[in-house]
Amino acid sequence: MKVIAIDFETANERRDSPCAVGLAWIEENRVVRRHASLIRPAEMRFLPGNIGVHGIRPRDVEDAPAFPEAMAALLPEIDGALVLAHNASFDVGVLAATLAAYGLPQPAYTSLCTLQLARRLWPGQPRYRLSALAERVGVTFRHHDAGEDAYACAEIALAVQREAGAADLPALARQTGLARIQAPRAARSEAGLAARALRAVAAPASRTAQEIRFVVRGSRGTPYDVTLVKGRDGYRLRCTCVGARFRPDCRHVVALANGEVEHLISGDLAAVAALPALLGLDG
Repeated sequence: MKVIAIDFETANERRDSPCAVGLAWIEENRVVRRHASLIRPAEMRFLPGNIGVHGIRPRDVEDAPAFPEAMAALLPEIDGALVLAHNASFDVGVLAATLAAYGLPQPAYTSLCTLQLARRLWPGQPRYRLSALAERVGVTFRHHDAGEDAYACAEIALAVQREAGAADLPALARQTGLARIQAPRAARSEAGLAARALRAVAAPASRTAQEIRFVVRGSRGTPYDVTLVKGRDGYRLRCTCVGARFRPDCRHVVALANGEVEHLISGDLAAVAALPALLGLDG
């Protein structure tokens, strides 16, 4: 069974805002490979508190791959693996939320939390933070660097395994009963989403504005509403920004029509994917 430690850093309070990912692969009871990558969040909104933790700023990820590209080669590795994480509910939540936000399938895997492991097998430890446990097992690392955190998590798990006398980490997971199965989830159907969106725009205008509506961030951070409306020549996007008063195809409208979601604050990403068909741009 593959064993991989994983760690995410996020840009803001939302679980679907990863800005970095780190992984460490374990084979034959040792770390054999490590990986780290910055990620460009769909919403480039970084909270000062998050920046204060990991030091990653918007400018650092401007040229980084988006989540689907950053994870393309990693998701097959996670599929069927035992995935370790420190405070696993957070990292598992980030993975699940971001996969869902992009309409991507979730692989089937088993998660094991090293925080829970340490509490179970090292009772009386003064602190169970990653840095405190790394110090206990003699691991030096840069805390809140995703790649380094994944490595520290892996080494902590191996130390617990050795002290517990387990043959390997899957055996330790079975022994403790702390592993959690993460069920697979299929990708959302593009055709189904487009059909749902078409049904929505066939409804009265008031319902259309509710169901096919986006909020985007302007160049100065001002939020604008972009809604799908029906005109004499079909459906079009209408924006509340000043530029849209002079030309209907303002930059916010053009960006959404092209599938660009970098400045999207809220709105269904699946509806963005359906826009070319609704606007007659897919032919």
